[in-house]
Amino acid sequence: MLSTNYKDAIALIDCNNFYVECERTFDPSLKNKPVVVLSNNDGCIVARSNEVKALGIPMGIPVFQARDDLLYNQVQLFSSNYALYSDMSHRVMSALRQFTPKTENYSIDESFVTFPNCPTNTDYGHTILNTIQQSIGIPVSIGIGNTKSLAKIANKVAKKEQMGVLDLNHHPKRDQMLDGVPVQDVWGIGKRYAEKLRSIGIETAYQLSRADDTWIRKHLTITGLRIVWELRGIPCMPLEYTPPAKKAIGRSRSFGRTVKDPKQLKQALAMHVVSASQALRKQDSVAGCMTVSIETNPFVEPYHGKTITVKFETPTASTPNMIRATHEAFARIFKENEHYTRAGIMLTDLCSKNAIQTSLF
Repeated sequence: MLSTNYKDAIALIDCNNFYVECERTFDPSLKNKPVVVLSNNDGCIVARSNEVKALGIPMGIPVFQARDDLLYNQVQLFSSNYALYSDMSHRVMSALRQFTPKTENYSIDESFVTFPNCPTNTDYGHTILNTIQQSIGIPVSIGIGNTKSLAKIANKVAKKEQMGVLDLNHHPKRDQMLDGVPVQDVWGIGKRYAEKLRSIGIETAYQLSRADDTWIRKHLTITGLRIVWELRGIPCMPLEYTPPAKKAIGRSRSFGRTVKDPKQLKQALAMHVVSASQALRKQDSVAGCMTVSIETNPFVEPYHGKTITVKFETPTASTPNMIRATHEAFARIFKENEHYTRAGIMLTDLCSKNAIQTSLF
């Protein structure tokens, strides 16, 4: 039995085809036309409009494999513009905080929020949806439930059925909807867990919600048990509203292969800047310095690792400013024909944005 006896509801606001819609916001002529956004170095498709999805062109496919279909259907291609996407994400999150201060920015295009659990939440969700659409131009889908897992499922169904908003807490066909969600689509259930569950006849989210706790705890660990409880409407993953302000924010990643192309390296650094600057703004801080680093495999000679620190004229949280500074720093440390395996950035000398505003006046 799904529990709904909780004071607050959790909603997941997810921007539809976010990268594509960001491009459409600045070029309205793209509306209702097939559009894709490409990955680093324009290698793969990372975002598709609904029109492209209808053509059967898959996500993640290399561009050269889809070139004939793209040309034949006059699909518009765009290189990733992470500075634009970060700015639009910030606008959406700011709009959400007008409705409730209890927000968790889960990713660049998703946020969890809470508000009172009541039968009018569908109407409230449509108010949020319409406000974001009209003021920013980004379409969103909103799923509402007692838990993050149920909000995720509600959002997935709302997006698939083009409902806009779905409140599972007060929907008369709640159980039927859960029974229509394949178990592998439940948040946190990966391929390995899904195979185990199907082996004992658990095929859907609803069936998983009624599974035996002892078996789940033994075979899916405590993590799997929390997922089951969440599907029953028992919150196990609270929202992270206001984490303590960090003194430094870093992002770095190993590539899994060697990279020589400066464009790919710069794109990777730009993605790190987008993520780090978003975290910086989330805690209402600005950065006085940024360190940029690139390195080859330290276990292979000759090793080449370079680090450079940039001091901003005025402490900032601006993604475009940081990306410009990153590119300038990169030009000073990049060396041709080296096989790089890692790139990263670190924001330091952090302080409250309010302290900077006060000092200006």
